[in-house]
Amino acid sequence: MPERKTVLFLSNHFITLYFFRRELIERLVSRGHRVVLSMPDDERNSYFSDLGCEIIVTPMSRRGLNPVEDLKLLRQYRRILREVKPDVIFSYTSKPDIYGSLASNALGYRQVCNITGLGSSLVYDNLLAKTVRALYRVSIKKCYKVFFQNSGDKDYFVRHRIVRDNWEVIPGSGVNLTQHALTPMPDDGEIRFLYSGRIMAVKGIDQLLDCARAVREKHPETRFYLAGFIEQEKLRAPIEAAQKAGYVEYLGFQKDIDSWIRRCHCTILPSLGGEGVPNAVLESAATGRACIVSDIDGSRDAVDDGVTGFLFRPGDSADLIDKVEHFLALSKEERGQMGLAGHEKAAREFDREIIVQRYLREVEG
Repeated sequence: MPERKTVLFLSNHFITLYFFRRELIERLVSRGHRVVLSMPDDERNSYFSDLGCEIIVTPMSRRGLNPVEDLKLLRQYRRILREVKPDVIFSYTSKPDIYGSLASNALGYRQVCNITGLGSSLVYDNLLAKTVRALYRVSIKKCYKVFFQNSGDKDYFVRHRIVRDNWEVIPGSGVNLTQHALTPMPDDGEIRFLYSGRIMAVKGIDQLLDCARAVREKHPETRFYLAGFIEQEKLRAPIEAAQKAGYVEYLGFQKDIDSWIRRCHCTILPSLGGEGVPNAVLESAATGRACIVSDIDGSRDAVDDGVTGFLFRPGDSADLIDKVEHFLALSKEERGQMGLAGHEKAAREFDREIIVQRYLREVEG
Protein backbone atom coordinates (compact mmCIF):
# COMPACT_ATOMS: atom_id res chain seq x y z
CA MET A 1 0.00 0.00 0.00
CA PRO A 2 1.16 3.59 -0.64
CA GLU A 3 2.28 5.91 2.11
CA ARG A 4 -0.76 7.26 3.95
CA LYS A 5 -1.52 10.86 3.01
CA THR A 6 -4.08 13.40 4.20
CA VAL A 7 -6.28 14.63 1.34
CA LEU A 8 -8.61 17.59 1.82
CA PHE A 9 -11.52 18.30 -0.54
CA LEU A 10 -13.04 21.79 -0.67
CA SER A 11 -16.53 21.71 -2.16
CA ASN A 12 -19.59 23.96 -2.31
CA HIS A 13 -22.19 21.16 -2.16
CA PHE A 14 -22.65 17.46 -1.39
CA ILE A 15 -23.94 16.91 -4.93
CA THR A 16 -20.70 17.99 -6.65
CA LEU A 17 -18.73 15.43 -4.66
CA TYR A 18 -21.28 12.62 -4.82
CA PHE A 19 -22.00 12.69 -8.53
CA PHE A 20 -18.57 13.67 -9.87
CA ARG A 21 -15.86 12.76 -7.27
CA ARG A 22 -17.36 9.77 -5.49
CA GLU A 23 -15.19 7.18 -7.27
CA LEU A 24 -12.02 9.14 -6.47
CA ILE A 25 -12.96 9.51 -2.80
CA GLU A 26 -13.81 5.81 -2.50
CA ARG A 27 -10.49 4.88 -4.11
CA LEU A 28 -8.50 7.12 -1.78
CA VAL A 29 -10.20 5.64 1.28
CA SER A 30 -9.68 2.07 0.03
CA ARG A 31 -5.96 2.81 -0.44
CA GLY A 32 -5.63 3.86 3.18
CA HIS A 33 -5.50 7.63 2.86
CA ARG A 34 -7.09 10.03 5.32
CA VAL A 35 -9.85 11.89 3.44
CA VAL A 36 -11.35 15.10 4.84
CA LEU A 37 -14.30 16.81 3.15
CA SER A 38 -15.11 20.48 3.70
CA MET A 39 -18.63 21.29 2.48
CA PRO A 40 -21.92 22.83 3.63
CA ASP A 41 -24.26 20.91 5.91
CA ASP A 42 -26.45 18.34 4.18
CA GLU A 43 -28.30 15.36 5.60
CA ARG A 44 -26.73 13.25 2.85
CA ASN A 45 -23.17 14.00 4.06
CA SER A 46 -23.43 10.79 6.10
CA TYR A 47 -22.82 8.86 2.87
CA PHE A 48 -19.19 9.95 2.99
CA SER A 49 -18.76 9.68 6.74
CA ASP A 50 -20.01 6.07 6.48
CA LEU A 51 -17.19 5.47 3.98
CA GLY A 52 -14.68 6.62 6.57
CA CYS A 53 -14.26 10.27 5.55
CA GLU A 54 -14.05 13.12 8.04
CA ILE A 55 -16.64 15.85 7.41
CA ILE A 56 -16.04 19.51 8.27
CA VAL A 57 -19.28 21.44 7.85
CA THR A 58 -18.40 24.68 6.08
CA PRO A 59 -21.26 27.11 5.41
CA MET A 60 -20.97 29.20 2.26
CA SER A 61 -23.05 31.21 -0.16
CA ARG A 62 -22.64 29.45 -3.49
CA ARG A 63 -23.64 32.44 -5.61
CA GLY A 64 -22.91 36.15 -5.58
CA LEU A 65 -20.10 38.20 -4.10
CA ASN A 66 -20.70 39.23 -0.52
CA PRO A 67 -17.45 40.55 1.02
CA VAL A 68 -18.52 39.76 4.58
CA GLU A 69 -19.59 36.19 3.81
CA ASP A 70 -16.60 35.54 1.58
CA LEU A 71 -14.19 36.81 4.23
CA LYS A 72 -15.79 34.37 6.67
CA LEU A 73 -15.18 31.57 4.18
CA LEU A 74 -11.53 32.55 3.82
CA ARG A 75 -11.10 32.51 7.60
CA GLN A 76 -12.79 29.12 7.81
CA TYR A 77 -10.43 27.69 5.20
CA ARG A 78 -7.39 29.05 7.04
CA ARG A 79 -8.61 27.45 10.26
CA ILE A 80 -9.34 24.14 8.50
CA LEU A 81 -5.87 23.99 6.93
CA ARG A 82 -4.18 24.61 10.27
CA GLU A 83 -6.24 21.82 11.87
CA VAL A 84 -6.10 19.23 9.09
CA LYS A 85 -2.55 19.85 7.80
CA PRO A 86 -3.29 18.24 4.41
CA ASP A 87 -0.65 16.82 2.09
CA VAL A 88 -2.75 17.89 -0.88
CA ILE A 89 -5.96 19.90 -1.36
CA PHE A 90 -8.47 19.32 -4.18
CA SER A 91 -10.99 22.09 -4.83
CA TYR A 92 -13.91 22.46 -7.23
CA THR A 93 -15.98 25.48 -8.39
CA SER A 94 -15.09 29.14 -8.02
CA LYS A 95 -15.34 29.90 -4.31
CA PRO A 96 -13.44 26.85 -3.03
CA ASP A 97 -10.87 27.47 -5.78
CA ILE A 98 -10.45 31.18 -5.01
CA TYR A 99 -10.67 31.32 -1.23
CA GLY A 100 -9.07 27.92 -0.76
CA SER A 101 -6.08 29.09 -2.82
CA LEU A 102 -5.80 32.34 -0.87
CA ALA A 103 -5.62 30.29 2.33
CA SER A 104 -3.31 27.56 1.01
CA ASN A 105 -0.95 30.05 -0.64
CA ALA A 106 -0.61 31.99 2.62
CA LEU A 107 -0.01 28.87 4.71
CA GLY A 108 2.19 26.99 2.23
CA TYR A 109 -0.07 24.04 1.30
CA ARG A 110 -0.35 22.33 -2.08
CA GLN A 111 -3.72 22.91 -3.75
CA VAL A 112 -5.04 21.54 -7.06
CA CYS A 113 -7.93 23.65 -8.37
CA ASN A 114 -10.44 22.36 -10.90
CA ILE A 115 -12.07 24.91 -13.22
CA THR A 116 -15.37 23.13 -13.86
CA GLY A 117 -16.37 25.73 -16.49
CA LEU A 118 -16.28 29.50 -16.72
CA GLY A 119 -19.76 29.65 -15.22
CA SER A 120 -22.32 32.40 -15.69
CA SER A 121 -20.11 34.94 -13.91
CA LEU A 122 -17.54 34.96 -16.73
CA VAL A 123 -19.75 34.46 -19.79
CA TYR A 124 -20.43 38.18 -20.18
CA ASP A 125 -17.68 40.82 -20.08
CA ASN A 126 -19.14 43.02 -17.35
CA LEU A 127 -18.20 44.31 -13.90
CA LEU A 128 -18.92 40.94 -12.29
CA ALA A 129 -16.59 39.18 -14.73
CA LYS A 130 -13.83 41.73 -14.10
CA THR A 131 -14.21 41.26 -10.34
CA VAL A 132 -14.12 37.46 -10.58
CA ARG A 133 -11.08 37.57 -12.86
CA ALA A 134 -9.28 39.79 -10.36
CA LEU A 135 -10.07 37.35 -7.55
CA TYR A 136 -8.81 34.42 -9.62
CA ARG A 137 -5.66 36.37 -10.51
CA VAL A 138 -4.64 36.90 -6.87
CA SER A 139 -5.49 33.33 -5.86
CA ILE A 140 -5.15 30.45 -8.31
CA LYS A 141 -2.33 32.12 -10.22
CA LYS A 142 -0.12 31.30 -7.24
CA CYS A 143 -1.55 27.87 -6.39
CA TYR A 144 0.25 24.60 -7.06
CA LYS A 145 -1.81 23.42 -10.04
CA VAL A 146 -4.96 24.24 -12.03
CA PHE A 147 -6.93 21.58 -13.92
CA PHE A 148 -9.06 22.80 -16.83
CA GLN A 149 -11.80 20.71 -18.39
CA ASN A 150 -11.39 22.09 -21.91
CA SER A 151 -8.77 24.03 -23.84
CA GLY A 152 -11.08 27.00 -24.45
CA ASP A 153 -11.31 27.73 -20.72
CA LYS A 154 -7.55 27.33 -20.43
CA ASP A 155 -7.04 29.83 -23.26
CA TYR A 156 -9.38 32.28 -21.53
CA PHE A 157 -7.42 32.11 -18.27
CA VAL A 158 -4.07 32.38 -20.07
CA ARG A 159 -5.29 35.33 -22.17
CA HIS A 160 -6.41 37.19 -19.06
CA ARG A 161 -3.17 36.33 -17.23
CA ILE A 162 -5.03 34.44 -14.51
CA VAL A 163 -2.68 31.45 -14.58
CA ARG A 164 1.02 31.03 -15.23
CA ASP A 165 2.48 27.68 -16.31
CA ASN A 166 0.72 25.79 -13.52
CA TRP A 167 -2.15 24.41 -15.63
CA GLU A 168 -3.16 21.13 -17.25
CA VAL A 169 -6.19 20.14 -19.35
CA ILE A 170 -8.02 16.96 -18.28
CA PRO A 171 -11.15 15.38 -19.88
CA GLY A 172 -13.82 16.99 -17.73
CA SER A 173 -15.07 15.11 -14.70
CA GLY A 174 -15.32 11.91 -16.69
CA VAL A 175 -18.31 9.58 -16.77
CA ASN A 176 -18.96 6.36 -14.88
CA LEU A 177 -19.44 3.80 -17.66
CA THR A 178 -20.95 1.23 -15.30
CA GLN A 179 -23.60 3.55 -13.92
CA HIS A 180 -24.33 4.98 -17.39
CA ALA A 181 -24.20 1.75 -19.35
CA LEU A 182 -25.02 1.43 -23.05
CA THR A 183 -28.70 0.64 -23.66
CA PRO A 184 -30.67 0.42 -26.93
CA MET A 185 -32.67 3.46 -28.01
CA PRO A 186 -36.44 3.19 -27.45
CA ASP A 187 -38.51 2.02 -30.40
CA ASP A 188 -42.13 2.88 -29.68
CA GLY A 189 -43.12 5.41 -32.33
CA GLU A 190 -42.22 8.57 -30.39
CA ILE A 191 -38.97 10.53 -30.57
CA ARG A 192 -38.16 12.10 -27.21
CA PHE A 193 -35.70 14.89 -26.37
CA LEU A 194 -34.33 15.70 -22.91
CA TYR A 195 -32.78 18.76 -21.33
CA SER A 196 -31.16 18.06 -17.96
CA GLY A 197 -29.54 20.81 -15.91
CA ARG A 198 -30.11 24.04 -14.07
CA ILE A 199 -32.92 26.14 -15.51
CA MET A 200 -31.14 29.44 -16.29
CA ALA A 201 -31.14 31.84 -19.23
CA VAL A 202 -27.42 31.20 -19.83
CA LYS A 203 -28.30 27.55 -20.44
CA GLY A 204 -30.27 28.54 -23.54
CA ILE A 205 -33.72 27.78 -22.16
CA ASP A 206 -35.35 30.44 -24.37
CA GLN A 207 -33.93 28.76 -27.49
CA LEU A 208 -35.02 25.35 -26.23
CA LEU A 209 -38.61 26.54 -25.76
CA ASP A 210 -38.60 28.09 -29.24
CA CYS A 211 -37.39 24.78 -30.65
CA ALA A 212 -39.93 22.67 -28.78
CA ARG A 213 -42.79 24.85 -29.99
CA ALA A 214 -41.71 24.80 -33.64
CA VAL A 215 -40.91 21.09 -33.74
CA ARG A 216 -43.99 19.91 -31.82
CA GLU A 217 -46.29 21.86 -34.13
CA LYS A 218 -44.74 20.15 -37.14
CA HIS A 219 -43.99 16.77 -35.55
CA PRO A 220 -46.63 15.96 -32.90
CA GLU A 221 -45.02 12.52 -32.44
CA THR A 222 -42.11 14.18 -30.60
CA ARG A 223 -41.79 14.98 -26.90
CA PHE A 224 -39.56 17.50 -25.10
CA TYR A 225 -38.70 17.07 -21.42
CA LEU A 226 -36.99 19.59 -19.11
CA ALA A 227 -35.44 18.32 -15.88
CA GLY A 228 -33.77 20.50 -13.24
CA PHE A 229 -34.24 23.23 -10.65
CA ILE A 230 -35.59 26.57 -11.87
CA GLU A 231 -32.84 28.88 -10.59
CA GLN A 232 -34.17 32.05 -12.26
CA GLU A 233 -37.79 32.80 -11.43
CA LYS A 234 -38.24 34.81 -14.64
CA LEU A 235 -38.16 31.51 -16.53
CA ARG A 236 -40.97 29.87 -14.56
CA ALA A 237 -43.79 31.64 -16.43
CA PRO A 238 -42.56 30.82 -19.98
CA ILE A 239 -41.96 27.19 -19.00
CA GLU A 240 -45.42 26.90 -17.47
CA ALA A 241 -46.93 28.50 -20.58
CA ALA A 242 -45.05 26.10 -22.85
CA GLN A 243 -46.18 23.17 -20.74
CA LYS A 244 -49.80 24.34 -20.80
CA ALA A 245 -49.60 24.63 -24.60
CA GLY A 246 -48.26 21.07 -24.78
CA TYR A 247 -44.81 21.90 -26.15
CA VAL A 248 -42.75 20.69 -23.19
CA GLU A 249 -43.12 18.65 -20.03
CA TYR A 250 -41.31 20.08 -17.01
CA LEU A 251 -40.12 17.29 -14.72
CA GLY A 252 -38.55 19.31 -11.91
CA PHE A 253 -35.38 17.98 -10.31
CA GLN A 254 -34.96 14.25 -10.92
CA LYS A 255 -32.93 12.11 -8.56
CA ASP A 256 -32.99 9.27 -11.09
CA ILE A 257 -32.13 11.17 -14.26
CA ASP A 258 -30.70 7.96 -15.76
CA SER A 259 -34.18 6.52 -16.28
CA TRP A 260 -35.13 9.63 -18.27
CA ILE A 261 -31.96 9.45 -20.36
CA ARG A 262 -32.81 5.85 -21.24
CA ARG A 263 -36.40 6.82 -22.06
CA CYS A 264 -35.26 9.48 -24.55
CA HIS A 265 -33.43 9.39 -27.89
CA CYS A 266 -31.46 12.61 -27.72
CA THR A 267 -30.20 15.09 -25.14
CA ILE A 268 -30.23 18.81 -26.00
CA LEU A 269 -27.91 21.28 -24.26
CA PRO A 270 -28.36 24.77 -25.80
CA SER A 271 -26.00 26.54 -23.36
CA LEU A 272 -24.71 29.99 -24.29
CA GLY A 273 -21.34 29.36 -22.61
CA GLY A 274 -19.57 28.68 -19.33
CA GLU A 275 -19.52 24.87 -19.54
CA GLY A 276 -16.59 22.68 -18.53
CA VAL A 277 -17.34 19.41 -20.26
CA PRO A 278 -21.09 18.98 -19.60
CA ASN A 279 -21.80 15.92 -17.49
CA ALA A 280 -25.35 15.71 -18.85
CA VAL A 281 -23.90 15.22 -22.33
CA LEU A 282 -21.29 12.66 -21.22
CA GLU A 283 -23.87 10.62 -19.30
CA SER A 284 -26.27 10.63 -22.26
CA ALA A 285 -23.55 9.70 -24.73
CA ALA A 286 -22.31 6.87 -22.50
CA THR A 287 -25.88 5.53 -22.39
CA GLY A 288 -25.95 5.53 -26.19
CA ARG A 289 -28.01 8.64 -26.83
CA ALA A 290 -27.34 11.28 -29.45
CA CYS A 291 -26.63 14.83 -28.27
CA ILE A 292 -27.45 18.18 -29.87
CA VAL A 293 -25.37 20.93 -28.26
CA SER A 294 -24.36 24.51 -28.91
CA ASP A 295 -20.96 25.00 -30.52
CA ILE A 296 -19.18 26.33 -27.42
CA ASP A 297 -16.07 25.39 -25.44
CA GLY A 298 -16.62 22.17 -23.54
CA SER A 299 -19.79 21.09 -25.31
CA ARG A 300 -18.03 20.75 -28.66
CA ASP A 301 -15.36 18.60 -26.94
CA ALA A 302 -18.03 16.03 -26.07
CA VAL A 303 -19.78 15.80 -29.48
CA ASP A 304 -18.42 14.91 -32.91
CA ASP A 305 -20.65 16.90 -35.27
CA GLY A 306 -22.70 14.64 -37.54
CA VAL A 307 -21.28 11.50 -35.91
CA THR A 308 -22.35 11.40 -32.24
CA GLY A 309 -24.82 14.28 -32.53
CA PHE A 310 -25.00 17.80 -33.90
CA LEU A 311 -23.55 21.21 -33.08
CA PHE A 312 -25.56 24.39 -33.61
CA ARG A 313 -24.80 28.10 -33.35
CA PRO A 314 -25.24 29.25 -29.72
CA GLY A 315 -28.28 31.44 -29.17
CA ASP A 316 -29.69 30.60 -32.63
CA SER A 317 -33.14 29.02 -32.24
CA ALA A 318 -33.51 28.50 -36.01
CA ASP A 319 -30.25 26.56 -36.20
CA LEU A 320 -31.24 24.43 -33.21
CA ILE A 321 -34.57 23.65 -34.88
CA ASP A 322 -32.70 22.73 -38.07
CA LYS A 323 -30.46 20.27 -36.22
CA VAL A 324 -33.43 18.66 -34.48
CA GLU A 325 -35.09 18.31 -37.89
CA HIS A 326 -31.90 16.64 -39.15
CA PHE A 327 -32.07 14.15 -36.28
CA LEU A 328 -35.74 13.41 -36.93
CA ALA A 329 -34.97 12.76 -40.60
CA LEU A 330 -32.53 9.98 -39.71
CA SER A 331 -33.67 6.39 -39.93
CA LYS A 332 -34.03 4.30 -36.77
CA GLU A 333 -30.78 2.54 -37.66
CA GLU A 334 -28.93 5.84 -38.20
CA ARG A 335 -30.11 7.20 -34.86
CA GLY A 336 -28.94 3.99 -33.19
CA GLN A 337 -25.55 4.25 -34.88
CA MET A 338 -25.21 7.85 -33.72
CA GLY A 339 -25.91 6.77 -30.16
CA LEU A 340 -23.41 3.92 -30.38
CA ALA A 341 -20.73 6.27 -31.72
CA GLY A 342 -21.40 8.58 -28.78
CA HIS A 343 -20.94 5.70 -26.33
CA GLU A 344 -17.67 4.71 -27.96
CA LYS A 345 -16.39 8.29 -27.77
CA ALA A 346 -17.36 8.56 -24.09
CA ALA A 347 -15.60 5.28 -23.30
CA ARG A 348 -12.51 6.20 -25.28
CA GLU A 349 -12.02 9.80 -24.14
CA PHE A 350 -14.04 10.41 -20.97
CA ASP A 351 -13.95 7.27 -18.82
CA ARG A 352 -13.94 8.50 -15.20
CA GLU A 353 -11.13 6.08 -14.43
CA ILE A 354 -8.86 8.41 -16.44
CA ILE A 355 -9.70 11.21 -13.98
CA VAL A 356 -9.29 9.00 -10.91
CA GLN A 357 -5.84 7.91 -12.02
CA ARG A 358 -4.78 11.50 -12.71
CA TYR A 359 -5.76 12.62 -9.22
CA LEU A 360 -4.14 9.57 -7.62
CA ARG A 361 -0.83 10.66 -9.17
CA GLU A 362 -1.14 13.97 -7.33
CA VAL A 363 -1.54 12.10 -4.04
CA GLU A 364 0.85 9.20 -4.52
CA GLY A 365 3.13 10.21 -7.39
